[in-house]
Amino acid sequence: MSSGSIHPYWLPLGESFLAAADPHIAAGASAYMKNKSVFFGIPSPKRRKLLSQFIVQHGLPDKTEVHGIVMSAWKQPEREFQYAAMETLYKIKKQLNGSHISLFSEMITTKSWWDTVDYISPNLLGEVIAHFSELKAPTINEFMASNNIWLQRACLLFQLRYREKTDENLLFDLARTLSGEKEFFIRKAIGWALRQYAKANPESVGMFVSSTQLSGLSRREALKHIGDKTFRAD
Repeated sequence: MSSGSIHPYWLPLGESFLAAADPHIAAGASAYMKNKSVFFGIPSPKRRKLLSQFIVQHGLPDKTEVHGIVMSAWKQPEREFQYAAMETLYKIKKQLNGSHISLFSEMITTKSWWDTVDYISPNLLGEVIAHFSELKAPTINEFMASNNIWLQRACLLFQLRYREKTDENLLFDLARTLSGEKEFFIRKAIGWALRQYAKANPESVGMFVSSTQLSGLSRREALKHIGDKTFRAD
């Protein structure tokens, strides 16, 4: 924890994290994340409990200070601070709006890895777009045009919780557009997004997969729970 760069809001939580740190768990977590981050080494249930206790004692951040508070956590070396920032934002999700899209983008493109991107996409970005549908097209267009794989992954994953409210045309268009990408995290996300939508509309997903040239990984992921044979084109 770098006390010089951290917002005062986080200092009590940082002290709790330090007290609960376990170097052995930290080493394992870092290795699991391909050494992209360092960790205090706190199991997720314990970390969430510490965050809940912190919020009970110190309250949620004022929405006017959210950007600075979140990004100060993002500057900390320990990954648990990024998790705490994301989960704190989720607790004030009803206060979030279009002005926070740029914050999500900054979070996604800073210290990028699947653990944070896969939380932000459906839980924060997806929540805001669900309530402010006019943001969907400009946000997705901007993220896709960036050619940043993590922003593009977010485009694929923001609808994970939408189920029958999924914008099918958008999902399929994104999958087609990105189907030629060789990046693992894009191919995996295509399959994951399709698999999730298949829970609401298996026939539509099956027909899309049967008529679209996808990577083997994307195809396998998409059809994992609905099978392949039924939807093969004649």
